[in-house]
Amino acid sequence: MSPSAPPAAVRLPGLPKASLPTSSSPSIRLPHLSMSASSSPRPRPLAPAAAAAGSGASSSSSLLAADPSHRDAVLLAARSAMANCLGETSLDLAVPGLRLVAKGKVRDVYESGEHLVLVTTDRQSAFDRVLASIPFKGQVLNETSLWWFNRTRHITPNAVVSSPDKNVTIAKRCSVFPVEFVVRGYVTGSTDTSLWTVYSKGVRNYCGNVLRDGMVKNQKLSENILTPTTKAVDHDVPVTPEEIINSGLMSKEDFDEARSKALSLFSYGQEVALENGLILVDTKYEFGKTADGTIMLIDEVHTPDSSRYWIADSYEKRFNSGLEPENVDKEFLRLWFKNNCNPYEDAVLPEAPNELVCELAWRYIFLFETITNTKFEIPKTQDPIHERISKNVTEALRNL
Repeated sequence: MSPSAPPAAVRLPGLPKASLPTSSSPSIRLPHLSMSASSSPRPRPLAPAAAAAGSGASSSSSLLAADPSHRDAVLLAARSAMANCLGETSLDLAVPGLRLVAKGKVRDVYESGEHLVLVTTDRQSAFDRVLASIPFKGQVLNETSLWWFNRTRHITPNAVVSSPDKNVTIAKRCSVFPVEFVVRGYVTGSTDTSLWTVYSKGVRNYCGNVLRDGMVKNQKLSENILTPTTKAVDHDVPVTPEEIINSGLMSKEDFDEARSKALSLFSYGQEVALENGLILVDTKYEFGKTADGTIMLIDEVHTPDSSRYWIADSYEKRFNSGLEPENVDKEFLRLWFKNNCNPYEDAVLPEAPNELVCELAWRYIFLFETITNTKFEIPKTQDPIHERISKNVTEALRNL
């Protein structure tokens, strides 16, 4: 989910606190041991010179079109899987002792004792509503997050216990901060709370950040900034650090630590992305606190839902030409809805075109494979997804 529309599925402040295992806890089963992605490496991204000439996603020299046969195979698989997406779950009816806690825009959250079972569905959300179901999306998001959770333990511990299914993460419960830490490196976006939207309306002090005059859309900021939000009903509400602390949402000590972690995570994510030919433009993080006071990273990390990614080698040329960057996230689908309806006010939205749905499935898989350098394992479309998840979760909870 983009930084302007993060999910609320695991924002559960009413849950009782429970101790979470730290990154050094021997009881943690590392997520990469249970991921379904193949260990065989994908080809590395094109060298800068090879990708620089691309001016659009359809260009043969574009990083997105570097492996046309693979792209065609994914698009074909996506079309075949459109009728077998995971749109809804009801694990509480299939798994003994499991209770539904929250049904978010993308994730359904269940609880079992001290553990949460987070099921990432194929639902696609933006503008605070569900737009479509994207084949393989839940698996991509879950596995992308697990990859990043493993590789950011040097920055912060996280709440992951295990991943018994392609679409599922089991985590320890904690007290969740009701603040989302949105970090931005560029002036961009199309939603009401995006940086470009508010900047183009004349706002020059946003969430405590002073913005200079004269910037244009998609321009790089002089330094990364934090623009936190809190939730009110269904919409994200931008808030300053002072407002967070003064209202009692977080203590100053907790906020300062979470802010430091968020900025460090984003800087590290940018480095990894750039090494693989991508720009991490913006993202959001969520944190929780254990009974012993440890601040943990929760929810998702650097996924195409929580983050915006651009192709690095075509960015400068397209920016100088006044063109939108090649994006590897859902921005193009957001723009389609903005051009064809009022996604905030229309009671009924038009159905997303199949070709855009399949293209988004490809881009999500492309991002996973480009970042992790592993091949995404496309599930067998004839296998009932909900039945598979129920079986795997039942077995995992029995063995905890």
